[in-house]
Amino acid sequence: MAATKTTRPDGDMSWMEVGELGLRYGRIPMALIVVEAFYWFLTMPSDTLAPIQVTEAWIWNELTNLIYGEGSAVISHHNGWLTRIDLLHVDFPGPYDSVGLYVSDECAGVHEMIFLSTLVMMTDGVPQKDKIKAVGVMCGIVYVLNILRLVVFYPIAVNSCLEMPDVQACLTPMWQFHETVYTWGFLVVLVLMWLVWFLRYGGPARTLAATKDDPSPWRLQRRRSWDLKHKALLGAALLLFVLAMTNISTNQNAIDARDTLAFCELSSQLSSECGDAQQRWDDAIGYAWSLSALGLVVGVGTFVTVERPLEDGSWPEKANQNAPNEEDGANGKNHHRKKPGSWKRRSEEE
Repeated sequence: MAATKTTRPDGDMSWMEVGELGLRYGRIPMALIVVEAFYWFLTMPSDTLAPIQVTEAWIWNELTNLIYGEGSAVISHHNGWLTRIDLLHVDFPGPYDSVGLYVSDECAGVHEMIFLSTLVMMTDGVPQKDKIKAVGVMCGIVYVLNILRLVVFYPIAVNSCLEMPDVQACLTPMWQFHETVYTWGFLVVLVLMWLVWFLRYGGPARTLAATKDDPSPWRLQRRRSWDLKHKALLGAALLLFVLAMTNISTNQNAIDARDTLAFCELSSQLSSECGDAQQRWDDAIGYAWSLSALGLVVGVGTFVTVERPLEDGSWPEKANQNAPNEEDGANGKNHHRKKPGSWKRRSEEE
């Protein structure tokens, strides 16, 4: 008896189909929570993404001088990296007529790229190659939008400070713009990008079809076959854990910072040296957490595999268990089987 479709004649989805889609996409919020936790551990130090931060600071500086005139911005060091931009104008407040801004790891746009990539990769009903292409294109768009966000800081600050020169409050519109974009502006843009891409590939109809054709698209399973590369990855994960521990226990810079903090706490001293020691110790702890998070991801990703059902709907584990019995019959191992008839009759026939 053929199964009846639950789709209504007018094309609207039934409540059962809505529930199937809801269960299907319940995996996405869980994946986003895991990714957010991993990103938080990864970026605990202030310069985890230092190469990206330096690159964006250099592009920001060059574009600002190119668009608004030479001498509009100067790039300088922050915590040992060229990630600080000083915007210059005669109406800016302060004795140096400058506004100092720092490209942090949050300003690098990697957080937004990871968020968007997770949404794309967790979407069903789309070929894997198309997902990878979409991730590359969307991450490129996010990178460009992030650079544009940084470049418009200068005209916003200049226009407001022209009305109130040498007043600290003239920088408020620039900070408000930054806060708005950072809080929910980028989130809206990312969700809209994913939604447009999702509808471009069929939207809910294609996802519902994938749900009916493959109700259990994948599952996590312990790795059963180990190659040399898998053992090497486990070794790399262990090495990351060791480096995380040694970064606190044997790193002389971290040890000096810890001793300075202990002295500051004992003497109830507040000074720039104590603040610098606190920063260095926090970075050392952050690096340990980041390396541990990377080691955990590499270890779990190596130990656990993603299995997909076979064409007949069975899982590889069950298929492997049934395979030896079928091979025994196919290979004609009949010499182990008991022949019919009595032993006397068999001997006479032979």
